[in-house]
Amino acid sequence: MALATFGAGCFWGVEVAFRQVPGVRDAAVGYCGGALDNPTYQDVCSGTTGHAEVVQVDYDPEQVAFQTLVELFWTCHDPTTLDRQGPDVGTQYRSAIFCHSTEQQQVAETAKTAAQERFPSPIVTEISTASTFYRAEEYHQQYLEKRGLGSCHL
Repeated sequence: MALATFGAGCFWGVEVAFRQVPGVRDAAVGYCGGALDNPTYQDVCSGTTGHAEVVQVDYDPEQVAFQTLVELFWTCHDPTTLDRQGPDVGTQYRSAIFCHSTEQQQVAETAKTAAQERFPSPIVTEISTASTFYRAEEYHQQYLEKRGLGSCHL
């Protein structure tokens, strides 16, 4: 098994997208990339922790390639808006790939270059080494599924 961590704005809808991929064992929402240990949702929403809302994907690389997960990442948010996804504004909603290995870093950088051809504006996605992942509060896990919703888009 392997881990992949993506920040693509509000984590609820992104979690749903990754859970549907064959080879993904689990997807958990949480926080990554900041300085505060054990942040709460309220802490992260303040915009002062440096953390992004993320989805950490636990997947079987023999069933699904990291490249496939990165391709889904480009489609489930707008990687050209800095610190914003739709109505959600702040660094906690930034586009980010937090890499767990040198290989993931290389794949992410190559995929970003290739994806740029599909977007008219520059991709602003941060690609960096994964730091500690802090699992979000339980009420955020599978939030949309628990409410019988397939997405959070109106």
